[in-house]
Amino acid sequence: MKSLFTSIVIAVVFIVNAATAQQSNPDVVWIQIEAHPSLNEAQRRAQSYAAFLPDVTGFSLGGSWYGVMLGPYLRADAEDVLRVYRAEGRIPQDSYISFSNSLGQQYWPVGADLLGRQTAATSLVTQNQPTVTEPVHEPADETSAEARRSERQLTAEQRKKLQIALRWAGFYDAAIDGAYGPGTRRSMADWQLANGLEDTGILTTMQRQDLLDQYNEPLISVGLRNQTDVQAGIEMMIPTSEVSFARYEPPFAHYNATGNSGIRLLLITQPGDQTTLFGLYDILQTLEIVPLSGARERKKDSFVLEGRNSNIVSYTEAKLKDGQIKGFMLIWPTGDEERRTRVLAAMQDSFTRLDGVLDPAAGADAEQRIDLVSGLEVRKPRISRSGFFVDTKGSVVTMAQAVRNCTRITLDHDYEAELVTADENLGVAILRPVAKLAPVNVGQFTQSTPRLNSDIAVAGYSFEGVLGAPTVTYGILSDVTGLRGETTLKRLALAPLPGDAGGPVFDAGGGIMGMLLPRSETGQRLPNDVSFVADSKAIRDMLSAAGLSTETHSDSASMAPEDLIRLASGMTVLVSCWD
Repeated sequence: MKSLFTSIVIAVVFIVNAATAQQSNPDVVWIQIEAHPSLNEAQRRAQSYAAFLPDVTGFSLGGSWYGVMLGPYLRADAEDVLRVYRAEGRIPQDSYISFSNSLGQQYWPVGADLLGRQTAATSLVTQNQPTVTEPVHEPADETSAEARRSERQLTAEQRKKLQIALRWAGFYDAAIDGAYGPGTRRSMADWQLANGLEDTGILTTMQRQDLLDQYNEPLISVGLRNQTDVQAGIEMMIPTSEVSFARYEPPFAHYNATGNSGIRLLLITQPGDQTTLFGLYDILQTLEIVPLSGARERKKDSFVLEGRNSNIVSYTEAKLKDGQIKGFMLIWPTGDEERRTRVLAAMQDSFTRLDGVLDPAAGADAEQRIDLVSGLEVRKPRISRSGFFVDTKGSVVTMAQAVRNCTRITLDHDYEAELVTADENLGVAILRPVAKLAPVNVGQFTQSTPRLNSDIAVAGYSFEGVLGAPTVTYGILSDVTGLRGETTLKRLALAPLPGDAGGPVFDAGGGIMGMLLPRSETGQRLPNDVSFVADSKAIRDMLSAAGLSTETHSDSASMAPEDLIRLASGMTVLVSCWD
């Protein structure tokens, strides 16, 4: 019986004709299993893999790197082959799918040219290629004396790179000076022991290459290559195996994920001045891809934004120079910090400004929505409900359910607030603004109970802030207690929307008789026009216990509807809970 691995390979062979399919089908991909900065080593490894795997190919990757690949395959088949070969231990676990646009000249099999880009320079293994049954032997490594002689040929820069690699691997913590003293020798010996080698403290040529391969693996695994975006006027290293150009929507050039990694890149490019730069800084912080937690730094001509949550880490930098704002944003999934850090550092080091910026008219036909900024989702709160000011310092009463487990609480989106206290049984919470506010109106609590069947009104953000102002909904007081006789509740004949919950409930004279509770708090399925209010006395007692004083309402005269609307608009506030 054929193994699953054999069946898949046979299927792929019938699906893809290597030469013709690759040149005509954009869905054809490759599996990159290794990369080496030496053509000799890459050819040797390709020859070794060809002894037990079909479809072994090799291409230059740019920057003096050479990839050992499998393919070509259709995307779906490549994913199957990748999964099976990994499971069977035939290829490294960090092998990944690559695309033809990241490949240069072909060097393996010798003389082949699947992409029509000519073959790479030949090297040591161009003659007498073994058949698939011929064993391949590893070459003997250098002796210590030979290693020391080859080490003396290294430049100062090469010696420093090895120290950097040893530091990255956790074996070296001294200065990067290119001087191989006792500390460097000890770190080399420790690295050798950790890799199952004799601890001579002198790295052979092959060991030095293995160390550098380990160090560069995070960059190789994402296909980091130089990219020039002429329209954006930016040149830099980008992870070409993970992202590809999608579209222009000023001020961004979008490079979206090519697979399931979730990695994304935005190039920032626009004309402007300091006002434009500061405006961009503010707008970016409203986006879903810039989480709230993270460092923020704005200078007179540049800014840096970092954001982290349980799903992504984003980094943004931009700089104003000669009337042009340029930068980039890298979005990376959490749990992959080592690769992200290395790739980000390489991108920062390689970032180059070219002439020109993105045409502001580019992408004019893109989708338009109020919750999109240049094709990017605006961050939305987890929940938005209503609240109302109860003192001149801006303290707010709102529903407890709206402010549970929030990373950040805001009033009218612009002002941060903190939770003072919450009574889950009553369903009421008290908030304090981080910076003092000066409300237009402050709620005055009525001390008397309105008559049954009298008119009442609720002010709230019925549509959770979409309209930008509160609305007033009218109803009737049905009962002065809850369904089970609760004295802390009142029952209304009112059909509010979810966003109204937490808003003030007024009697006919404009006094506050309580706070509207969410319908779900009762835990019962009730008629649509049955709502409940947290009683004003219970709220006043709660405010007093928190050290806050309240104003009382004594005017019993009915208030004109237009006056009630003005009163409600000046004291009702949108309360939002953000993750």
